[in-house]
Amino acid sequence: MMVIGRNAVAGDFCQDCRPARLCRTQIFECENGCSFPKDEPTPRRIKGPALFRRSRLQRIESDDNAWTRRLVFFLRIMAVISVIKGLYHWAQVTGFIGGEEDAFENQPMAWQTATVYFAVIELVAAVGLWLATPWGAVVWLTTVVSMAVIELMFPGIYGGSLTVVGLEAVMLAAYLALAWMAARERPP
Repeated sequence: MMVIGRNAVAGDFCQDCRPARLCRTQIFECENGCSFPKDEPTPRRIKGPALFRRSRLQRIESDDNAWTRRLVFFLRIMAVISVIKGLYHWAQVTGFIGGEEDAFENQPMAWQTATVYFAVIELVAAVGLWLATPWGAVVWLTTVVSMAVIELMFPGIYGGSLTVVGLEAVMLAAYLALAWMAARERPP
């Protein structure tokens, strides 16, 4: 132990205080990359702040949860798409897009109901998907199935586009495949 400025400190610290004047919250490390030298009788000189040499630091990740990471990445992409779709529906409701003849008030009641439903539920699903919560996936699955049913069973509302149904089916299949693979990599 040494006494520096009326404080007892470990003998491993160097008395060179020049770097401390730069910033009191800097992180320092020794020449060998270690903060404190091990099994050495004398203290080592501190090389400089470690904040500027972070290129040596590497994240070590195992491949144990590769499918889970892929699933979360997919959910985040679907969250962004859900935000875009939800804002599109709100733009239709508020009149930001479309002309006078396409105004919300001039549309049939079924179209108005479906548009408000998707404006709300898409944004709720986006929050749940971004957080990767189970309820977010359930709400998103509800929106996917609802849009497919409206397009197939009620073509008068949005036009009955088979392209939309196909895209919804592809997204649903991708989610189910990723969820299945993520569940398989976790032990019971």
